Amino acid sequence: MTQPIEGETRTYERTFTVEDVQQFADLTGDDQSRHTEPDEDGRVMVQGLLTATLPTKLGSDNEVLASTMEFNFHRPVYTGEPITCRSTFDTVEEREDRYEFTSNVVCENADGETVLTSSTNGLIWKDK
Repeated sequence: MTQPIEGETRTYERTFTVEDVQQFADLTGDDQSRHTEPDEDGRVMVQGLLTATLPTKLGSDNEVLASTMEFNFHRPVYTGEPITCRSTFDTVEEREDRYEFTSNVVCENADGETVLTSSTNGLIWKDK
């Protein structure tokens, strides 16, 4: 566990593949044709909740236990498109055994367009 610091930003980048989208469709049943039938460029649209795994990856890196997460989807994401996710700790309150925090996330495509925003409230246990 790394101590969260108010104002600190952590970043993660990922490019989803057609196989990722298919596996998510198999797991969740979200197999709409936009997620299974490639467009003229061979891409499929990534499910919104699969895109939302980007902030959860950053949370996992920080051993976060989220109590609330709110997502806003701004633009579609397509396979083969790199997405950069930035999570910033807005507030951090230290307690005896944990850090309680709020954070905001912005995910952007390679053109700098926002595809997803998110806010999270949660905690990170201190190492003992």
